[in-house]
Amino acid sequence: MSAGRSGGGAGTADAPAVVWFRDDLRVADNPALRAAADSGRPVLCLFVFDEESAGIRPLGGAARWWLHHSLAALADDLGQRGAPLIIRRGPAQRVVADVLREAGAAAVFWNRRYGGAERRIDEAIKSAARAAGMEATSFAANLLFEPWTIRTGSGTPFSVYTPFWRACLAAPPPRKPLPAPRELRRASPVDGDALDDLGLLPTAPDWAGGLREAWEPGEKAARRRLVEFLDEDVARYRDDRDTPGIAATSRLSPRLRWGELSPHEVWHATAEARDQTNAAGASAFVSELGWREFAHHTLYEHPDLATVNIHREYDSFPWPRLHPAALRAWHQGRTGIPLVDAGMRELWTTGIMHNRVRMVVASFLVKNLLVDWRRGEQWFWDTLVDADAANNPFNWQWVAGSGADAAPYFRVFNPELQRTKFDPHGDYVRRWVPEWDTGDYPEPIVDLAETRRAALAAFDVVKKAR
Repeated sequence: MSAGRSGGGAGTADAPAVVWFRDDLRVADNPALRAAADSGRPVLCLFVFDEESAGIRPLGGAARWWLHHSLAALADDLGQRGAPLIIRRGPAQRVVADVLREAGAAAVFWNRRYGGAERRIDEAIKSAARAAGMEATSFAANLLFEPWTIRTGSGTPFSVYTPFWRACLAAPPPRKPLPAPRELRRASPVDGDALDDLGLLPTAPDWAGGLREAWEPGEKAARRRLVEFLDEDVARYRDDRDTPGIAATSRLSPRLRWGELSPHEVWHATAEARDQTNAAGASAFVSELGWREFAHHTLYEHPDLATVNIHREYDSFPWPRLHPAALRAWHQGRTGIPLVDAGMRELWTTGIMHNRVRMVVASFLVKNLLVDWRRGEQWFWDTLVDADAANNPFNWQWVAGSGADAAPYFRVFNPELQRTKFDPHGDYVRRWVPEWDTGDYPEPIVDLAETRRAALAAFDVVKKAR
């Protein structure tokens, strides 16, 4: 990686600083962008669409849809500040090196990622840039606490959530959010790809109508939703968040997944909005940020989280032969189990599913249909707008019993009891399964009691392996 072209290079005042965007598609509280702006150098903003590097998992369809629109919003915001967004596709190590060379860059900044493949790529780029005489710096931006800073008394990572979060709350508080730069010095342009050329949007067929109706990606929309939630909904969050028929959740998960908001912004905005009337709801909401942290810290320790059981005794679980018709019925929300079908149809239509219902549909797949949790994780990866490399497999392993602080193997959510408890008037089910009480609804594809007994018998193999 050479310093580059005539008139550039690390030694000249007009050599640009490159900001490499990833899962941090925002201008506010973006330490990498802030560092570039504060350097006084021209700023070149870069996004690399990488589906080629070893270990990088290609995005699912719903995530690709969100990424397209979030990138469009980011490009508009950066352009207004004087630094157009350059988009390229290809393996990040090669593409970033090419851009640094072509731009004659003096520095490259980015915000850290915590997956195994991502860390290897980032370290290789950092080493090559520094060897070429450039400044290369990464920043903490997308977690409240860096994974290596939260440890047990013996110096090991936590495997149980409650003591983990207690340790987080006892640590120095998360830093205050950084302001967005008002203006960026424009760097000499380098070539890029058109956003549409990435092919992120569905075309044949265009199945994204429900996503367009449900969401407006982008930092401005994310900030509006945060303010709305804290003004109107957080007071009842603790009491109503498990009721899927009530709009009581934050709907911020895709905003955090794509970095349209930082967790620091959410943390401090919640603290500032907290008062006597909403203290319980605010505390419950912040604890969900803690669960997100726990998932990412677990990914840092277990880079193969999406494919390998954390508790390896689950490797001996005797998954039966897959019945494609049962899996297809689960995909389509046609199992004859009302709450399961409602959740799966909500997912397909909107790219999201209520968290309580996520647990129910996951338990039904793994413990009533006896389908390997990895198949469910793959379906969610393709259909969730908020699917990320930490939360998605972490939560599937939690339900399956194989993960960190997991639900015990003998816990099998009864979807009918869950429906009567959390959707007692059927508001949620009727919205997504209108035929439920019309006489046209099918019989359940399995008997819940019989399949629960079969699951407990199968999981007894794991119990004996412990």
